[in-house]
Amino acid sequence: MAVVRDPSLMCGRITGKNPCLDLKNRVFGAPVFAGGFRCSGGKLKGKIGIGVRAALQVGVEESERLRDLKGLRGVFGFDVVSEGELREKGFLGMRKTKLVCTIGPACCSLEDLEKLALGGMNVARLNMCHNGREWHRDVIRKIKSLNETKGFCVSVMIDTEGSQIHVVDHGAPSSVKAEDGSVWLFTAQKFEGSRPLTVQANYEGFSEGIEVGDELVIDGGMAGFEVTEKIGSDLRCKCTDPGLLLPRAKFSFWRDGKLVGRNYELPTLSTKDWADIEFGISEGVDFIAVSFVNDSGCVWHLKNYLSTKSSKSMRVLAKIESLESLHKLEEIVEASDGIMVARGDLGVEIPLEKIPIMQEEIVNVCRQLNKPVIVASQLLESMIEYPTPTRAEVADVSEAVRQYADALMLSGESAIGLYGQKALSVLRMTSSRMETWGREENQQCLLLQHQIGVSLPDRIAEQICNCAAEMANKLGVDAIFVYTKHGHMASLLSRNRPNPPIFAFTNNDDTRKALNLQWGVIPLLVDLSEDMEANISKTIDLIKSRAMLKQGDAVLVVSDAVPTRSTPMAFQSIQVKTIA
Repeated sequence: MAVVRDPSLMCGRITGKNPCLDLKNRVFGAPVFAGGFRCSGGKLKGKIGIGVRAALQVGVEESERLRDLKGLRGVFGFDVVSEGELREKGFLGMRKTKLVCTIGPACCSLEDLEKLALGGMNVARLNMCHNGREWHRDVIRKIKSLNETKGFCVSVMIDTEGSQIHVVDHGAPSSVKAEDGSVWLFTAQKFEGSRPLTVQANYEGFSEGIEVGDELVIDGGMAGFEVTEKIGSDLRCKCTDPGLLLPRAKFSFWRDGKLVGRNYELPTLSTKDWADIEFGISEGVDFIAVSFVNDSGCVWHLKNYLSTKSSKSMRVLAKIESLESLHKLEEIVEASDGIMVARGDLGVEIPLEKIPIMQEEIVNVCRQLNKPVIVASQLLESMIEYPTPTRAEVADVSEAVRQYADALMLSGESAIGLYGQKALSVLRMTSSRMETWGREENQQCLLLQHQIGVSLPDRIAEQICNCAAEMANKLGVDAIFVYTKHGHMASLLSRNRPNPPIFAFTNNDDTRKALNLQWGVIPLLVDLSEDMEANISKTIDLIKSRAMLKQGDAVLVVSDAVPTRSTPMAFQSIQVKTIA
């Protein structure tokens, strides 16, 4: 099937501003019945399919349509931050990597939340380990109010505490310094407030199987102790690596350079977690992050539970933070709606030198299986206390962006830090710079995709998105427009990490909020009809009406019309439109 007559045009490297888009009266493709198509070796290949029509069309905007846009502007949900970024930097200057901020005492006021939203926060994370539900409810409602009154599109995530047995607390509101040679008591005894050189463990059996001479490591290396004496279930320890003990710090035991593994057989979701999940359902949060996931069973269980308890589509993220989760990584990723690489807790369970390798592997698995992935923990840890990050921290952030992680997350930097807004600015500037470098180096050419579709329609959608992303890069278009109800086509486009930004138009607010975690996707809420051509015309007119599209801009349009009684076959198409 010879659809493309000029292979060099379709798949050659393009430099400059849309050099190939002299499209008037020129057709590169015609409607075909295809089971999918892709660029390979300079040729567009397809195979015959039945029942699903895929069309490759290239057209031109001949003139501005004369329609009244007043009624449409009121339902056009364009995030004010994305709109401002587009006006300031243009299409290719828009940031692709999403930013997640943990909300805590340092940034919970309405004013601070608005500053974070203006600074680029896409998702607000609430850690259910800290503060009461009334506090969390107040923050959630403030964020929703800002979305409604200020034009933001910030999603809300709650993060469950999990059955955390590896937690100790010194009782003080802030960090405590452990000096070299100082002797501390680690106890399961419950007490109020703080005691000198005493740390409280949250699990009574925390010292079972531990021997004198074992090493107790705090937060993956923030401080280290040697066990010198066992007193019943308590441990007396000598500080061998001085450092800071944060409130509710994680700890692990090591013997002869290996983690002391212990199986407590506690459920992934505790009784408190289920109560927090019910709270999240009642408040209409967008994401639930599950801590200490060791297999896919708890993820499927929670997703099934949510489907029966809420009409809202809430996404379930699994946190990878244990050795067991690494052994079952693919099954956990497949079950989840997204993944968080919790490097802090993961670093407690595996040697530190393995963290960079495991991070890259997790990010790659998530992209291949088309699941968004957040890189979290200690990205800019020094900015909790200092206004400038270390150069090593900036390099760490840059590496996560280079690996094409969907999102980066601030934890203590924003929740309790003195410079949360500056930390967010560092993430934003660093990710933008690395994305520019990636385009200049043409990194997208190196991305090979693993087929995930099983059914014929899914495989067609996948191949269309693969081809569309490649076409967008080769033709040098300014933006990709996709029309989606559940976000699947937008996520498939994002998976390919194309150069242009992906504008995802949807009439489903749950989908819009979920797409906030997808790399390169700008979700827009807009009324859509069953007439896909009318949707395309309307959305282009809407963006033109705001002077965000100008003459000569080129847009690649990917549509996926759902079958109806009047149109029993799904009509999937790729079109390129230039603005006249």
